[in-house]
Amino acid sequence: MKQTFPRPIRSVAIENLGCAKNQVDAEYIISLLSDAGYQYVEDPGQADAVIVNSCGFINPAKEESINTTLELREQYPEARIVLAGCLAQRYGTEIDLPEADAVVGNRDLSAVIDAIRELEEDKRPVLIREGVTGEIRRSTLLSMRGSAYLKIAEGCDNRCSFCAIPLIRGPVVSRGIDAVVAEAEELVANGTFEINLVAQDLASFGRDRGRQDLPELLERLSALEGDFWIRLLYIHPDRFPKEIIPIIKRDSRILPYFDIPFQHASPRILTSMGRTGDAEGYLSMIEEIRSEIPDAVFRTTFLLGYPGETDEDLDLLADFMRRGRFLWAGFFLYSPEEGTPAAASAKGFAARRSRRRAEKRKGELEELQSGICRELLQGFIGRELAILVEEPVEGEELAIARAYLNAPEVDGAVVLHGEELKAGQVIKAKLVALNGIDLEAQPVLG
Repeated sequence: MKQTFPRPIRSVAIENLGCAKNQVDAEYIISLLSDAGYQYVEDPGQADAVIVNSCGFINPAKEESINTTLELREQYPEARIVLAGCLAQRYGTEIDLPEADAVVGNRDLSAVIDAIRELEEDKRPVLIREGVTGEIRRSTLLSMRGSAYLKIAEGCDNRCSFCAIPLIRGPVVSRGIDAVVAEAEELVANGTFEINLVAQDLASFGRDRGRQDLPELLERLSALEGDFWIRLLYIHPDRFPKEIIPIIKRDSRILPYFDIPFQHASPRILTSMGRTGDAEGYLSMIEEIRSEIPDAVFRTTFLLGYPGETDEDLDLLADFMRRGRFLWAGFFLYSPEEGTPAAASAKGFAARRSRRRAEKRKGELEELQSGICRELLQGFIGRELAILVEEPVEGEELAIARAYLNAPEVDGAVVLHGEELKAGQVIKAKLVALNGIDLEAQPVLG
């Protein structure tokens, strides 16, 4: 049955799902809403329309996006529900979800405003555009106070065989260096201490211009005045620009935190994944970084259960982990994504056997990583580091915080003990204990 709506659309809420790039998109949408005369509200119960900024990367993310849409329809029957984001972009007109009053892709975010206006005319728009969102000045940040994500590029050209991101986000489109530096300068001027550079692959920045622009960008950011952190999130290992190593070594504000998703170590699996590197080359790169920057820490991800993966392949991965000694690592089971090269080989008995084997050994690999993580974290006890307060604990003289070795949302934290701690504060503190994967710290006085 077609929904009828007694109210015009004056206020809009956003349910944001997925990654940090999606969060930046949500922040862009908030600015677009304001410019178009709509009020952004945090509570969906106070909104005339709710935008589901969906994720469509793997099956669990798709299910979460659909379930969120269904729940919002049930909870707020009079609100217009807009299904936006990656899931909408990827499937567009194929989406059969009556609970969504509009479907809007994410390559050109201005389509969200057009969709809301069509909803006000009692239409049910499906707007999937191939353009790219222009420069938008963000008026609201959704991060914890003192921290922000800064997107430097959109899209991906790496074409890993298992990954649907190029199908969703399209080819690489880099922002101008001047625009990125100007936004970083504005963020710092407005009180942001931690700037997290994000893209589908930071190493692809400038590739659409025929260049490798990440080193120049970091040089320009290093020339800015002030006290701040620059954190690099996600650099493809096969494109890692070694020119950034001396820049990071020279400027302590550019954190020695390297987020490099190696995905595997077996030569056969890496080749099938479309990766051109190999385990020995990756380990050599890690060693070179550590030799130049002893404080370097590494985060990575590993994809388990890729079609054809054997016990021998997983043994190679375990050996790679022992030798690489990554502080943080995430483990994900392979999800066949339609339209990707690997999906064709994800059927049949052999593929199912690889999946079952990975499910059995995932815990073993996670336990191995936990031991490496705890051992490395023990090495930080006794050190004095700058700590960014994220969230004071109500009624307690402590706060959840982070050091340079903790990226927002994905890593362990620092439990900082102290009085009158405030979100966004930066405090010099001594790391005094380890509790699981969380460090404990005391402020250094004087």
